[in-house]
Amino acid sequence: MTTNTGTKVWIITGASSGLGLALARAALDAGERVLGTARRAARFDALAAQYGDRFVGVEHDVRDTDGAAAVVQRALEVFGRVDVLVNNAGVGQVGAAEEVADAALRDMLDQHLFGPAAFVRAVMPHLRARGTGAIVQMSSQGGRMSFPAVGSYSAGKFALEGWSEALAGEVAPFGVRVLIVEPSRFRTGFNAADVLKTARPDASYGGVTGAVRANMAEADGIQEGDPVRAAAVIRDVLERDDAPLRLPLGAEAVRNLTRVYRRALDDVEAWAPLSESADFPGVPAAVRAF
Repeated sequence: MTTNTGTKVWIITGASSGLGLALARAALDAGERVLGTARRAARFDALAAQYGDRFVGVEHDVRDTDGAAAVVQRALEVFGRVDVLVNNAGVGQVGAAEEVADAALRDMLDQHLFGPAAFVRAVMPHLRARGTGAIVQMSSQGGRMSFPAVGSYSAGKFALEGWSEALAGEVAPFGVRVLIVEPSRFRTGFNAADVLKTARPDASYGGVTGAVRANMAEADGIQEGDPVRAAAVIRDVLERDDAPLRLPLGAEAVRNLTRVYRRALDDVEAWAPLSESADFPGVPAAVRAF
């Protein structure tokens, strides 16, 4: 990024709690400016009182895709530009595939794919015209791996990551960078009983998902991840010329994703001869633009 430290302008969705709040405070403490969104604007009273006109709080539900453009326009009107968009808003959901109804599954996609996509579409003309900027997509280790009871949540995060990987190649020629952040468990409200969504359990799945449900609830308040340290890491990576596309965040994410990648590579290599045998014999390899 080419903006000067101390002058960056951030849009952070879901900035009233968790990693979004930690990022907002880190930016504001560095003298930068932040427009944050939350479903209830009153949750920003403390930030507004502490940081004055360097912080603007906007009431917005990330599922309101039509309203994303107005949020971006507000940042441009108040601060004159945007340097970093952080798509952070969202919640978790627990339930087996048979337990999660269509509406609940769509809600995960609305929050974790369609909402972020609307903000990207709204901010990209500005970033493209300036020839600089960054888009931070807050995914999860659950955006690269999944397990029983979290399929609906992972569906949204997997979709976000695939969409964002293509986005990164599309916007790079315009000087805009994409960073996909994949946190493990951090000490936020994510696992709180009044935040984490849970589908009505079907007794048939008790032996499959029961332990996962209990573990998700029991983790509240004892997660090993520190949101303040996480915000510092994200800020550090955004300043690096060699920043990766994906950033596992937290030791558990590093362990889990290392295992997942190695197992996936082992499977590809073990089954390669049979997989390759599906092609027409003697046909030249495909030539693609990527």
